[in-house]
Amino acid sequence: MLEIERKFLVLSEDFKKEAFQQTLIVQGFLNTDPHRTVRIRLKGEQGFITVKGISNESGTSRLEWEKEISVEEAKTLLSLCETGVIDKIRYEVKKGNHIFEVDEFFADNDGLIVAEIELSSENETFEKPNWIGEEVTGIIKYYNSQLSKHPFKNWKV
Repeated sequence: MLEIERKFLVLSEDFKKEAFQQTLIVQGFLNTDPHRTVRIRLKGEQGFITVKGISNESGTSRLEWEKEISVEEAKTLLSLCETGVIDKIRYEVKKGNHIFEVDEFFADNDGLIVAEIELSSENETFEKPNWIGEEVTGIIKYYNSQLSKHPFKNWKV
């Protein structure tokens, strides 16, 4: 139940040529409190409810509990979510022994592309693809729960 991941900005769309899978994701949040974020997600033809705890100091680790629910349950719960539903396409790219999940956001977060990699320990080494840019692990504004409240289109550049 411990999630260990690192997050990076993406420099180019080269990842699309390397992706072995892509999935449309629509998600909303019943609660965006960082101590107990509750997310509802439609991922392709599946529904999920996920509870995440607060991140550790480095932002790489936090408790995560997820349970598959029916698509109808997910759609009903999405109607109860806070304002700011996220929609994105997730591309999965294998690099070495790892899979990068690359999220291309749309609507209010259009233009933002973020890659995540799940690890078995915080110090685990991994091979970085050439399209990986600045690391944004632990930077709160890149959390999906925050993007739902403070979308990318409103960021000052």
